[in-house]
Amino acid sequence: MEECNTCNHEHQHEHHHEREEESIKSDVIKLVISLIVFIIAIVKLVPQKYTIWLYIIAYIFAGYEVLLKSIKNICRGEVFDENFLMSIATIGAFLINEPLEAVAVMLFYNIGELFEDIATDKSKKSIVQLMNIKPKIANLKLKNEIKEVEPEDLRVGDIIVIKPGEKVPVDGIIILGETTINTSAITRRIYS
Repeated sequence: MEECNTCNHEHQHEHHHEREEESIKSDVIKLVISLIVFIIAIVKLVPQKYTIWLYIIAYIFAGYEVLLKSIKNICRGEVFDENFLMSIATIGAFLINEPLEAVAVMLFYNIGELFEDIATDKSKKSIVQLMNIKPKIANLKLKNEIKEVEPEDLRVGDIIVIKPGEKVPVDGIIILGETTINTSAITRRIYS
C-alpha cells in the first residue's frame, strides 16, 4: 500500500512539474509576441497613428497577468504588492503619454520574473533528483542475520552491510573491509 502512495506522490509531482514547464513556455511565447510588437512600434514600421495601438497590444501581452493579480490582491485587501506597484507605474506612464516606457518596464519586469521562475524550477528539479538517489533500504546487521530496514530507523552505533553496487544509505565509518565509493551523482548535481 505504501508503494502505491509513493507512486501516486511521484506521479502528482511529475504532473505538477509538467504544468510548471508548460506555464514557463506559455510565458515565453507571450513575452516574445509582446517584444515583437514592441519592436515594430519602436522602429515605426506602421503609420504613427497606429503606434499607440501596438504599444497597447504589447502591454496587454506582457502585463495582463500582472494587472489581474493586482486586481485580485486588491479584492483580498492586499493592496501594496509588486503587482500593484507595477500596474500603477505602467498605467501612469501611459497617462503621461509615455507608452514606450510603460511597455518597456512591464517587459523587463516579466523577463526578470521568467528568469526567476526558470531558476526556481531548475532548483526544484535538482532537489528532486537528489532525493531520488537516496536509498530506500539499509541492511542492518543483527548478530547472525541481516535485516532490511528504512534508513530513518537506523541509530548511531548500528552496523550496516553495504553490498557491491548498492547506494550508501547513511554517513558512517568503514569498520571491516575496504571499498571505493562513486560520489559523482552527488557532486555532479551540487556543482552543475
